[in-house]
Amino acid sequence: MTHPRAAAPRRLVRTPRHAVADRPFLVIWESTRACPLACLHCRAEAIPRRNPRELSGAQARDLMDQIAAFGRPHPLFVITGGDPFQRPDLTELIAYGTGLGLRVAVSPSGTPTLTRQNLTAVRDAGAVALSLSVDGSTAARHDTFRGVDGVFGLTLDGWRAARELGLKVQVNTTVSRCSMEDLADIAALVHREKAMLWSGFLLVPTGRGAALDSLTAQETEDVLHFLYDCGAVMATKTTEGHHFRRVVLQRAALAERGELPRTGALHARLTARAHALGLFDGGHRAVRRPPMDVSSGRGFVFVSHTGEVTPSGFLPLSADNTKHRPLMDIYRESPLLQELRDPSLLRGKCGVCEYKTVCGGSRSRAYAVTGDYLAADPWCAHRPPAWQQAGEEEESPCAQ
Repeated sequence: MTHPRAAAPRRLVRTPRHAVADRPFLVIWESTRACPLACLHCRAEAIPRRNPRELSGAQARDLMDQIAAFGRPHPLFVITGGDPFQRPDLTELIAYGTGLGLRVAVSPSGTPTLTRQNLTAVRDAGAVALSLSVDGSTAARHDTFRGVDGVFGLTLDGWRAARELGLKVQVNTTVSRCSMEDLADIAALVHREKAMLWSGFLLVPTGRGAALDSLTAQETEDVLHFLYDCGAVMATKTTEGHHFRRVVLQRAALAERGELPRTGALHARLTARAHALGLFDGGHRAVRRPPMDVSSGRGFVFVSHTGEVTPSGFLPLSADNTKHRPLMDIYRESPLLQELRDPSLLRGKCGVCEYKTVCGGSRSRAYAVTGDYLAADPWCAHRPPAWQQAGEEEESPCAQ
């Protein structure tokens, strides 16, 4: 595999404006775990009722004060759940954060609370974007994954209403063995409904997701290449798929030489289906959306419904609690977060990978599978030259 030029990461992969050791680019707050759905992958193992230990309204406002204290430009603040609409003070909190100058986005569930009236209130309170989940291209597929009938229809209705109200809509799709063969059809749906961004969330086997069948490393590679291909006609990104950044760099290097990557059978099937659906027939975007170089504890931090600060919602190791210590101090001084920001500490093939400073693998998946958050990402098919020299013979899926 040709190594990227020194300037390539800045040209093809976006980096936050400020040092990630100083401040996060993104803060996600799990406002509640209350949710009426029973999703097969739920990391939070959501519950029907709100936990009395949740951050109160006053504590939530204090959290937003702490986020604003990082200075401008403020971190993007996402309110997720469970289902955020289970909190009666949701719009008040959005308005408070907006008043502080925060860019606030909301990630609701596809439940009966996802109404035009509620979405209007969210917009009027100052939210700039909405994040919705679509895990199947049909009601049967999506509702089976979400565990409740009717969720697909509610999600589509909410999506269309949000778009009409002027809210930007990001669509998230969990990539597991349940959905991988349906990804081309989901992509066509996302493209047709004009989402701002499509994010492929590569499953982390934690919470209920531990019971789902994992993809192989090669299947994951095929999915990443398919998402890259879709990026020619709509904006795409990944969640817990940090090696997508490596794929972006590799594909650019190959394109300069007029070469194509070596991909597997899943990529071939998804590509054929996408062409059959006409997904790639409408022309290409003028500028491909470069992925952002942030990951667990490194430009990104998660605050639980009880105030626990973790590197990610999928890496359940506490760095401290915002009820007891300011988020700024936790983010900058936590030994856990400092370790995650140091690529020299990575182990296995991630530790010798030429892309470790721009990728680093999913620390959440490494921890879920091995119990070691610094171990190699088990869903990565790339074989670094130094790893191969140490005795690994398998080639990278990209052309040499």
